[in-house]
Amino acid sequence: MDIDRRSVLRRAAQAATAGAAAALAAAGPPRHRTSSAPAGPAAAAAEAPARPSAPPPPPEVVRRTAWQAVEPPSETQCDAVVRAVFVHHTDHPNGYGPQEVPEILRSIYQDHRENLGWEDIGYNFLVDRFGTIYEGRLGSTGRPVVGAHTMGFNRETAGIGVIGTFDAATPVPAAVLDATARVAAWKLGTYGIDPRSRSELTSNSSDSRFPAGTSHSFDAISGHRDAFCTLCPGDSLYAALPQIVDRAARLLAGRPLDAPADGTGTPLRPAFGRTDGPRRGSGLF
Repeated sequence: MDIDRRSVLRRAAQAATAGAAAALAAAGPPRHRTSSAPAGPAAAAAEAPARPSAPPPPPEVVRRTAWQAVEPPSETQCDAVVRAVFVHHTDHPNGYGPQEVPEILRSIYQDHRENLGWEDIGYNFLVDRFGTIYEGRLGSTGRPVVGAHTMGFNRETAGIGVIGTFDAATPVPAAVLDATARVAAWKLGTYGIDPRSRSELTSNSSDSRFPAGTSHSFDAISGHRDAFCTLCPGDSLYAALPQIVDRAARLLAGRPLDAPADGTGTPLRPAFGRTDGPRRGSGLF
């Protein structure tokens, strides 16, 4: 993949969507997604997932050492809890193969480090179109590491970047929905957060949708555009967030997902590096 060409195309696409982002800002904060479930306390109780008695098991995650040999020198900043997850798309072409993913990850890392001046990649985790989950910002598998993904709301949140572009005409693969839900269920469930609930977060930047110092109640699984004037994560992925919420709730209730990525029940995985669970220790915008 021609990384320099991709960067130019990405910048051009961002400029082309500036007018649409302005329209989003003029319309005000987006409406919250509503459920089609019947109203009433009994229905709400029936729909609510059971709280896990112990932290949920982590999904398989491709570690940093599989795609990034050189680690950032700065010290990792951590919170005490994850209260919400913000879902993004990376604005890359969607036709990549599994073996191209490491190069894509390194290009995002380079863009965030060299062009944006951040100490590390902004997303805590990334998901490819085959359903493979990657560790993004160093240490995110083991602790609630502060990322740089959602201006004004990087604290007490996790950012998941789905590799690709998900405009209205682009369907979201079931493998992406499942993998994103697995990360969300893991990070939220570890701190007792119901994926179907809402979380109160306080803005620390007036460049977000909400002035610095003000609080807003977000869905526990929200899209980037809920907090910042952007088209991210694309219309189709944003519309699919309720499906991600439902999947995350099913996982926390101990109900397995049944949406294989390759027809065999096993997500496709690139033949590099190792995958395993969390290790201990160690804003996009």
